[in-house]
Amino acid sequence: MSDDLPIATLLGFGPDGWGWALVSGAGLTLAVALGAMAIGTLLGALLTAAQASRAVWLARAAAAYGVILRGVPELLVVLLLYFGAPGMLAAGAALFGLPPPGSPPALLTGCLAIGLVSAAYQAEVFRGGMLAVPRGQIEAAMAAGMGPFARFRRVIAPQVLHHVLPPLGNIWQFNLKDSALVSIAGLAELMRVSLVAAGSTRRPFLFFATAMVLYLVMTSASTALFRLAERRGQRWAGGR
Repeated sequence: MSDDLPIATLLGFGPDGWGWALVSGAGLTLAVALGAMAIGTLLGALLTAAQASRAVWLARAAAAYGVILRGVPELLVVLLLYFGAPGMLAAGAALFGLPPPGSPPALLTGCLAIGLVSAAYQAEVFRGGMLAVPRGQIEAAMAAGMGPFARFRRVIAPQVLHHVLPPLGNIWQFNLKDSALVSIAGLAELMRVSLVAAGSTRRPFLFFATAMVLYLVMTSASTALFRLAERRGQRWAGGR
């Protein structure tokens, strides 16, 4: 009986252990968080640019996106994409006379769902970082003959980086924890593996506690990396 096996065996990497599955699940958790962060950063930057646009309709659309995605639970977005994406893809394929492509991969669905919500928060972070750059410094750089790229590299980017890194670190932590929601799509990330292991061995406390430790390891390591990046960003901003 698996529930009679010692803890070292259950958490080990042998034939009766769940060690490899837990490590693989943690790796997939990081993959989901990284994919979501990348999607959120790209879309968030586009939303920031749209909000600063002179086109009123574009600015209002970007603002509405932020209000909606920040106002609904992340789980609802995951469910909407997981159950709604196949139908939307089939309808799109039908317009071109193509066969339905089926359901998208669970990893892609999870990254996209969390990334769409992350983008709404990152857009506000980027907008705040841009507003923190004094207008006078940009005008002075223009008067000194700097081109757009030089202004961005030497004046705007260092100051924006200084202001956005701490909140981006918080958003990364949220993405890392929200990746657990993707378990409902059947993706074998850390939470899903823990649930399966707990059910198979009838040792729920052991595996949920192990999952908690692994999440804490990932979040603590992430915090240390972002603090290091913040210190480097401060030196860059100070020596620009």
